[in-house]
Amino acid sequence: MGVVNVTPDSFSDGGRFLEREAAIAEGLRHAAEGAAIVDVGGESTRPGSDGVDSETELARVVSVIAGIRAASPVAISIDTTKPVVARAAIEAGATMVNDVTALADPQMAALIAETGVDLCLMHMQGTPRTMQLNPTYGDVVAEVAAWLLERVDRAVAAGVPRGHIAVDPGIGFGKDLQHNLALLAATATIDRACGAPVVVGVSRKSFLGRVLGDLSRDRATASVVAGLEAVARGAWMLRVHDVESHRDALAVRYAIGGVT
Repeated sequence: MGVVNVTPDSFSDGGRFLEREAAIAEGLRHAAEGAAIVDVGGESTRPGSDGVDSETELARVVSVIAGIRAASPVAISIDTTKPVVARAAIEAGATMVNDVTALADPQMAALIAETGVDLCLMHMQGTPRTMQLNPTYGDVVAEVAAWLLERVDRAVAAGVPRGHIAVDPGIGFGKDLQHNLALLAATATIDRACGAPVVVGVSRKSFLGRVLGDLSRDRATASVVAGLEAVARGAWMLRVHDVESHRDALAVRYAIGGVT
């Protein structure tokens, strides 16, 4: 899943793809490099960020999704928490909704059921503004898995087919370093607990800098290694900024794994 942040303030590439043509080009680059899904978002969810209104978000993402769809058959995900944005994105060509609040707005589940698109449900403790202030768990894996299962069940009760749902443990969303590492190590446990494939987003995140002991370090290599480890532990999809390097790493992994 290749990320296209149509925002001025995302943690990794804020502002680079705020202009429509740049964002479309980035989505098409991801598709050409092998992304199965292009994930377009118009509202930053970096730690400490403020939200934007639906009009701003719509202005950022709808024409980008339409532009990508006009040029490519690649699957497109809309990264939004707002049903009004999700509906417009689906009408423009999106085939998945990536909801980082996992149906906090009850209208979202009804929309997904109505339109028949896929759904990704992510765990977050708190909000982007508050989530990293003091994330606390007793058993992070058990608590995140149980929370996600409840949201899966909520979506199914609203009419969303279980086979259309993926879950995301929300690495970096209300978690400290040890929480993130524990969740990555337990990817298969989350898959089994929820009965849904797991999307993992570790690309360029600050916890990798903490592992390296230097928050200023480039995290490209660490992102690929973390992604490979997630796949080894059962991840279905990696949400990344650098599709080509992850594609190449996975190709080598699968080639070695195929040798008997």
